[in-house]
Amino acid sequence: MSIAKTPEPPYYAVIFTSVRTDISDGYDETSTEMLRLAETMPGFLGVESARDALGITVSYWQTPEDIARWRQHAEHRLARQNGRKLWYHSFTTRICRVERAYGFEAGHAAEKGASD
Repeated sequence: MSIAKTPEPPYYAVIFTSVRTDISDGYDETSTEMLRLAETMPGFLGVESARDALGITVSYWQTPEDIARWRQHAEHRLARQNGRKLWYHSFTTRICRVERAYGFEAGHAAEKGASD
């Protein structure tokens, strides 16, 4: 996995933080399919994810309306139901407007977008 290539702000981030149960039946397949489907949705900009004891997935979207359409997608709704029933002990979803973004990439002469 790599860092998502996002446009200049503003755009939106959906931060999904989770603690898994011990049940894994179908989880990996569903996760892969949700990423594939999200990539086909209007306004999808990218995703970053990491999992250890705590899982954090951040997806990036152009508008709040794009996020709402993804939330209403039939297969995504089913995946959320299975998550509550099988795969997650707990989770929190946070939606944020990205106002500023900057970073660093090794091997490049200057930081991209940095102003401080």
